[in-house]
Amino acid sequence: MTFQELDLIEPILRALQTEGYTQPTPIQEQSIPLILQRRDLLGCAQTGTGKTAAFAIPILQILHKEENASPQGPRVIKSLILTPTRELAIQIQESFAAYGRHTGLKTTVVFGGVSQGPQTTALKGGIDVLIATPGRLLDLIDQGFVKLQHLKIFVLDEADRMLDMGFINDVKKIINKIPAKRQTLFFSATMPPEIQTLANTILSNPTKVEVTPVSSTAEKVQQAVYFVDKKDKKNLLWYVLQDKSIVSALVFTRTKHGADKVMKDLVKSGIRAEAIHGNKSQSQRQNALKNFKEHKTRVLVATDIAARGIDIDELSHVINFELPNIPESYVHRIGRTGRAGASGIALSFCDQEEKEYLRDINKLIGKPVPVIEAHPYPLPNTGVEKLQDPRRGSSQKTGSSQRGGGHRSGPSKGPSQGGLHSKPAQGQKSNGSSTGGAKKWYGQKGSFKGGGNKGGGGNSGGGNSGQ
Repeated sequence: MTFQELDLIEPILRALQTEGYTQPTPIQEQSIPLILQRRDLLGCAQTGTGKTAAFAIPILQILHKEENASPQGPRVIKSLILTPTRELAIQIQESFAAYGRHTGLKTTVVFGGVSQGPQTTALKGGIDVLIATPGRLLDLIDQGFVKLQHLKIFVLDEADRMLDMGFINDVKKIINKIPAKRQTLFFSATMPPEIQTLANTILSNPTKVEVTPVSSTAEKVQQAVYFVDKKDKKNLLWYVLQDKSIVSALVFTRTKHGADKVMKDLVKSGIRAEAIHGNKSQSQRQNALKNFKEHKTRVLVATDIAARGIDIDELSHVINFELPNIPESYVHRIGRTGRAGASGIALSFCDQEEKEYLRDINKLIGKPVPVIEAHPYPLPNTGVEKLQDPRRGSSQKTGSSQRGGGHRSGPSKGPSQGGLHSKPAQGQKSNGSSTGGAKKWYGQKGSFKGGGNKGGGGNSGGGNSGQ
């Protein structure tokens, strides 16, 4: 199916063509017609599926048609998109601006952590679509800058993260301030019972769209885990990053302090890195994102909350320096790569205390994360499945279509754009010590190698030495 077959108006089709989008993703293909029919929607879609475009495109079309039907009068807020983080709010606003560039509709975004002056100026000028985080929105409502009595379409995005971040009461306050007669679109990457209950209270006879199994991981993300002692993690990270084909990597920690520490260690070792978390100012966070997107910074270290909504083209690697204690967060983290048809690699470092977290992750995603044992800082692996010889399994399919709202990708050359290097631990021989045991992954060619590969650390057959 193409976007033309979704009965979209010419101004939006023209904007999508400019963006390079020709084929809708599954969530877009299913959601856009339902939203255009003015149905309430419950969308369960994992990160990176083109979810933002799935609601932005039909909202723009609905509002554009209504504006043409009755163009008189000042602009009033007709659609509100509520989202948990500043970064995600900004990116949603950028999507609305891109897809609606030929519609004449005005959008603005409001969020905390910065002066409200420019935001209130934009609001006074009149807008059609408002993207907001809960706290700043409530402040502006209380001050009289935001009036929602004319609202027709309400979107609650990343509802599960709203719950995680403690915004649920603010969300309920906002819902009480908007018209009861409205169209509501409810999106969540995961659908735990609490979120289902919330959806039941604000949706009216919704249609449910679920394009992937609940809490599934993207098929094109190649996952692997290293068992490593906690004190050796920074050395293992440096070791992995010696692969120069890893152009950019998003590294996750559980805490803000941990993010800063990892960033400082990387900088000391000569690797360009910045950290992004809740203690950083808005300008610091935006500059860090800009530098990362422009490849001025090779590694961006982030916490879960700060990274939600980070949308970076062709991000090949996500590295879990620390495993999350909430297994659903693992799904969100690795969803930063392998977006909308692209391929990617997700690496995790697991110490002894985190093995329980790994078991929870394996249970949630319905399969064990493969283990790479051949590295310089091994921790004994107990009771977790090793990498299988690919000769005993099926190869992974790759796609080449251009998906709307996600990342444009050409034909894939393998499971990654960069390498996972599994050099033998010190004292091991690369040509025989791992025969029948741990497998080696030479990521530049996207291939697995068993023991028995001869020559210089298993670099024969086109593998990458990582030097």
